[in-house]
Amino acid sequence: LSPIDLYPKLLGFNPVSIRSLNMTLTRDCLCPMVITRGADQQAVSTKFDMRDDPNVIQNYGRILIGLAQTVPDGIVAFFVSYSYMENIVSKWHETGVLREIMQHKLVFIETTDVVETSLALDNYRRACNCGRGAIFLSVARGKVAEGIDFDRHYGRAVVMYGVPYQYTLSRILRARLEYLRETFQIKESDFLSFDAVRQAAQCVGRVIRSKADYGLMVFADKRYNSQDKRGKLPGWITTHLREEVLNLSTDMAMQVSRTFMRAMSQPFSHEDNKKSLLDQ
Repeated sequence: LSPIDLYPKLLGFNPVSIRSLNMTLTRDCLCPMVITRGADQQAVSTKFDMRDDPNVIQNYGRILIGLAQTVPDGIVAFFVSYSYMENIVSKWHETGVLREIMQHKLVFIETTDVVETSLALDNYRRACNCGRGAIFLSVARGKVAEGIDFDRHYGRAVVMYGVPYQYTLSRILRARLEYLRETFQIKESDFLSFDAVRQAAQCVGRVIRSKADYGLMVFADKRYNSQDKRGKLPGWITTHLREEVLNLSTDMAMQVSRTFMRAMSQPFSHEDNKKSLLDQ
């Protein structure tokens, strides 16, 4: 839920005490990072004026290829909308990026059809179980982002492509923003940013479901490097967002990924896990 400073305004009460409690972990089992540019130093973002830029699409493809080579088992990628995902996947197909990804892992895609998506998820899990490894392409605010967990080997890395803002021309959203502005004096931009970053945190949080779990969290958009966006992420993510994992290019990010995966592959004693529960 954190950061929780906007909730008292939305719910209309004055809190007596506000506290956000940190997670207690026996090891650094999550590694969030912000990728702002490709290896060619071109900025990456899903901003409207950059969406159709072939360099951005190519660099987004390079991120997934690099992770498919580095990360074992399952990888989940979230896009900002179905139309953007379809556009990118078709471009990747034309340029051979998909073929390159599938040399390392199988690819499954969420669709608007519930039955198709359930079947894709089932096959994704089977591919992870048999050791083949797979990538699941999904959409923020979709069925998978809202309620499906990718614990253990089903999610060793998650990629958030862009900042998942709501569709701002929706009449329902316009009415809600007007109500918030008039009733609580909350600016439209503040609420939209808060909502988008909360959604991004919900997506990347799908991979860490227990103390013994581990995973990479990749924020692939230059906007996450600004304090405005980063500051709205929950504390359990921001405590791990150190200087060395900010403002990365794709090749630097792959180096960080390899180091993290090597560290996580070391034997882990569940006895240590019990100690942490008693000590902290």
